[in-house]
Amino acid sequence: MLQKLTINNYALIDNLEIGFDSGLNILTGETGAGKSIILGALSLILGQRAESKYFFNQQKKCVIEGTFKISGFHLADFFEDNDLDYETETVLRREISADGKSRAFVNDTPVNLTALKQLGEKLIDIHSQHATLEINDPDFQLLVVDSVARHSDLLFDYQTKFKAYKKSLSKLNQLIAENDKAKADLDYFQFQFDELEKGALVADEQEHLELELNTLNNAEEIKRNLLGANYLLQDGEAAALTQLKEAGQALGSIEKYNPAVAELHQRINSTIIELKDIAAEIDAIEQHTFIDEARAEEVNNRLSMIYNLQKKHRVNTIAELLQIQEELSDKVQQALFGDEAIEKLQKQIAADKAELEKLATQLSVNRKKAIPDIEKQILATLAEMGMGNSMLSIEQTPPPPPKGGATEQSPLLTATGIDNIKFLFSANKGHALAEMSKVASGGELSRLMLSIKSIVAQYTALPTIIFDEIDTGVSGEVANKVGQIMERLAQNLQVITITHLPQIASKGQSHYFVYKDDSEAATFTRIKQLDNDERVLEIAKMLSGDKPGESALQNARELLFS
Repeated sequence: MLQKLTINNYALIDNLEIGFDSGLNILTGETGAGKSIILGALSLILGQRAESKYFFNQQKKCVIEGTFKISGFHLADFFEDNDLDYETETVLRREISADGKSRAFVNDTPVNLTALKQLGEKLIDIHSQHATLEINDPDFQLLVVDSVARHSDLLFDYQTKFKAYKKSLSKLNQLIAENDKAKADLDYFQFQFDELEKGALVADEQEHLELELNTLNNAEEIKRNLLGANYLLQDGEAAALTQLKEAGQALGSIEKYNPAVAELHQRINSTIIELKDIAAEIDAIEQHTFIDEARAEEVNNRLSMIYNLQKKHRVNTIAELLQIQEELSDKVQQALFGDEAIEKLQKQIAADKAELEKLATQLSVNRKKAIPDIEKQILATLAEMGMGNSMLSIEQTPPPPPKGGATEQSPLLTATGIDNIKFLFSANKGHALAEMSKVASGGELSRLMLSIKSIVAQYTALPTIIFDEIDTGVSGEVANKVGQIMERLAQNLQVITITHLPQIASKGQSHYFVYKDDSEAATFTRIKQLDNDERVLEIAKMLSGDKPGESALQNARELLFS
């Protein structure tokens, strides 16, 4: 429920704070005093758009804040899905700067307007005498029936499985399209795959072949230089190893005279050993270097084949070619065995559909059982409010088949089952039933909506509901009955009602008076909660004018305390 509303710098309001009670809250005041302004400010924290031209002071930002008690509304999942901290006492805040920029917060966490609006719709339902769209909305009418049918768990199970079913249908269509394309391209994919498979590609083959070809193409020069290096190291008349041996012998003959010479002698011996190893490796490389034109041609042909495949598939490495080969293999397999995957999914979809039809049938049975009770209760409530000649029929029909599609033998499944719900209404005896917006006046629609919501409130946790002057067009005893129904409605949820009728105003648990204060340089909208004496005076004024006499005051007391 809405516990507190704070408004700063909006229209005629500079600073206003209102605390609401849990039952029936009444707002009264002269036309133009600012009752609708308060609702306009409230709508901002429910996600409505705002313009800075409505600010009281164009130099300051507008701040609207509402504190809600939300325990019992099962909103924890919404908070988790939107990464918000769940608090049983939740604060919604909207800040709008003078340049029109807006920020929204839930428990001090920034949110976008979409999330704010979604949460607001779960907390407050604002209904005015002109708000006839909802009452004629098929989704709302179905919601009424489902609420009275009390099968929320069954409906949730159905809707969850229906979403999965629709995803499977989408996947099936995608599989069929891909399979048809794969079959059409099978010969092309098979040719490309065979060409790559015939190549017998190895991941690091290209680098080894390029290195080998480079060696084969330069084998003569390699052998010549290897032989030359070997000659200089050990085969020539002045070979490096021969000279190093002689140098070692010279140092060995004098090392006994100087310890430093002995160390140098040892280093020369180590160098001789290293050079012998180098010479041996040079010799081995030279022995294994051949001038082999046949092998060079073979390697060159192999590389040409690899380069052609890379150019054809627009890649640069064998690894990429192998990836393409794998993808082609998948496409070929899909073309060859795609029918099996489609058949398997079709069987699963058929089983899912059978389960959905079973659940949808149970939903439909529940709705059919609930409809007579709904019709009876709504008509009884309307009779209380002076509409005893009303007629109501709730039609339950299957959804129409899709345009251009063949009619199914089995019921058409929708997101809510296999039912279309339509409320048909007549407010007057002898008139044919029709859609409610076509046969009811604004006042009649308001009473009809009040009847419907008073029933729904018995079966589900509705949010706070606000009635904005929906009592227009009623008076006398009918107004008294409307007030009594609002009283009953307030036993199940918080009701806030803006009214000009004393019969309704007297039913409130709390009564707030909205007025204009022009005692300062500017005019302000103010609000105050009335005590019992102030309520008597206010209702007396609503009965007879600004200066009520004793009879009006007595009538007010009777309305309030009888």
